Amino acid sequence: LADKIKVDSAGTGGWHVGEAAHTGTRRVLQAHGIAYHGRARQVSTQDTAAPNNWIIAMDKQNKADLQRRFGQHPRLHLLLDFAENHPTVSDVPDPYYTNNFEYVYELVKDGCEGLLTHIRQIEGI
Repeated sequence: LADKIKVDSAGTGGWHVGEAAHTGTRRVLQAHGIAYHGRARQVSTQDTAAPNNWIIAMDKQNKADLQRRFGQHPRLHLLLDFAENHPTVSDVPDPYYTNNFEYVYELVKDGCEGLLTHIRQIEGI
């Protein structure tokens, strides 16, 4: 699927632009065998300009911030709208405050798996 889907990440605020992921995040990713070499950046108009881009927010506040800044987008969703194993959770909590990086990993993994299934169905890939 790498030739059909490109994944990128950006924050709604510029607090950590240019920084590596939090050490707790890197620790959990490493424990699950996931390589990560990115740096934080802030979301831009270029990210939201194409109507075929999927824009996925981690929580309702981020989604509202994106809508306020860039307007409505046909493919702006909450990540956990796609989570099958956590149907009662709507927001991914910020592990910086809870220090529960493993729980956040499980939520994000669940949401990403459901999102991928959804995209494959919608896009026919």
